[in-house]
Amino acid sequence: MQNFFPKTFSEKYRMRLISTFRILTLALLCANVSPLFAEVPTTPKILFTSARDGNREVYIMNPDGSEQVRLTTHPGNDLQAVWSPTGDKILFVSDRGGERDLYMMNPDGFKVRRVFRRKIEAWRTSPTWSPDGKQIAYDQWDRIGGGTSGMYILTLGEQDPEFIGMYSRPAWVPDGTEIACGAASPGITWLILMDARTRKHGRLLPKKALPWQQDPSWSATGDKLAFSGNNHPLPDINGLALEEARALHNAWKDKQTIFIVNRDGTGLKQVLEEAGSYAQYPAISPNGEEVLYTKETNGRFQVFKVNVNSGIRTQLTHIGNILQANTGGDWFDPSYALPVSPQPRLLTTMWGEVKKQ
Repeated sequence: MQNFFPKTFSEKYRMRLISTFRILTLALLCANVSPLFAEVPTTPKILFTSARDGNREVYIMNPDGSEQVRLTTHPGNDLQAVWSPTGDKILFVSDRGGERDLYMMNPDGFKVRRVFRRKIEAWRTSPTWSPDGKQIAYDQWDRIGGGTSGMYILTLGEQDPEFIGMYSRPAWVPDGTEIACGAASPGITWLILMDARTRKHGRLLPKKALPWQQDPSWSATGDKLAFSGNNHPLPDINGLALEEARALHNAWKDKQTIFIVNRDGTGLKQVLEEAGSYAQYPAISPNGEEVLYTKETNGRFQVFKVNVNSGIRTQLTHIGNILQANTGGDWFDPSYALPVSPQPRLLTTMWGEVKKQ
């Protein structure tokens, strides 16, 4: 530092410049680093929805289920929260404005704001981030008729989304090239992989692999996909009495469970048995070793996780007095954070890809 300024400067003036330089440097560092330290989790965290306090709110917890803390506090229902790629924002669904719509907040639950300025007579749900953090894909369901339901993509900062087609529950691949989502025809739902640029798409699994597939979720490396599915044909309820048809359908629905598959459609594996009620809302951990899911136990939905290799299950939530007590889930692990822009304490290379190599 002593050699930075010309020797012709007086010692007093030189020391004053050095002091000013140090203060400005410290201020800039604090401005860039402090918000990250204060808000972005430095350890793995899980977002989930809980109705334990009377209505649905967004909560956060550790991967072992400890330190469950509420992030939202509103008379409306807040749910389906998902982390941004760098963990500095949370996107979620809320009906606090009337219809279910998309909102954003900081990781500490503060600075809640609407994504769309204009309200519509439809539900916007099931959001997913693009890996660069610049776009979101989501479902929009017209509730009164006359609108266009299906999957949309919005560039953040704009207000005019692009209609993609009659697809549902999108999940963006971490490398940004594809989007997994659901497609349907009468009596069957299957997963497709869609090119994020051209919109061309194809089935993830062969046509007869599983009659029912939905709710895709990617590992951080993008090589593994978890989803919920049913390995049994949809029952024929034509001509049956209402109660008999309902009972038959519910028995079929309870066989829905959790699967994992490679990105190329190979290695299909059922990671959870079909015993008990159906399993839904899978969310694979960034390292691909565990999957969150929601399952009814003792008359209440609770959040569980299962190890994809050992099959060991762990119940993460236990509180709640109504059926939908605790549901859903989304992981964030700073070791696998996607670097949308250069930031301190975040990796400059996607660690999951390094480990894969």
